[in-house]
Amino acid sequence: MKILISAGPTREKIDPVRFLSNRSSGKMGYALAEAVRDAGHEAILISGPVTLPPPAMVELIKVESAAEMAQAVKQQAREADVIIMAAAVADYRPVKVHTNKMKKQAGNLILELERTEDILASLGKIKTDGQLLVGFAAETNNVIEYATDKLKRKNLDWIIANDVSASDRGFATENNAVTMISATGRIIELPLDNKYNIARSIIAHLLNY
Repeated sequence: MKILISAGPTREKIDPVRFLSNRSSGKMGYALAEAVRDAGHEAILISGPVTLPPPAMVELIKVESAAEMAQAVKQQAREADVIIMAAAVADYRPVKVHTNKMKKQAGNLILELERTEDILASLGKIKTDGQLLVGFAAETNNVIEYATDKLKRKNLDWIIANDVSASDRGFATENNAVTMISATGRIIELPLDNKYNIARSIIAHLLNY
């Protein structure tokens, strides 16, 4: 099978030296790509800026912004049997990107932001018959409620919910614990473990082996 995975954060430029981003390290997405490869499938990894080494025998496509992520995902999505959107894509970007470094001035600075494209929702509208679309929901409260709502709104087959408020899991850690929720109402709890083992379990459940 051809399995497309997105990973890491995006960066939205403010000026040549500043950007908006988030705490995603990309470790979960990279672990998923490795698990896909080790299960004998073709893994295509679209990654935002991370400090992780490229996984061996995985096609890696590097992007920076949400717009670049959207373009790369759409180019690969049509041929994918499974799409797993594990990236933490920015919801907003600056309306104006300054050509030169902004100089510090007296008083406060107000940045005007605009919405970026909702890549997952776009994929939900165009997914093909037999294609499996999987999203991630990183939440700090009402985790299952928010994840289930996202699953329904974006026409997903599965949502993988994780609580990123705990210090021993989630962003920038080696471990994770997630809840898999399917569109048919199936719920699978994966307890705290290293991200590679979590990734292997996710792939096994998605592909039913």
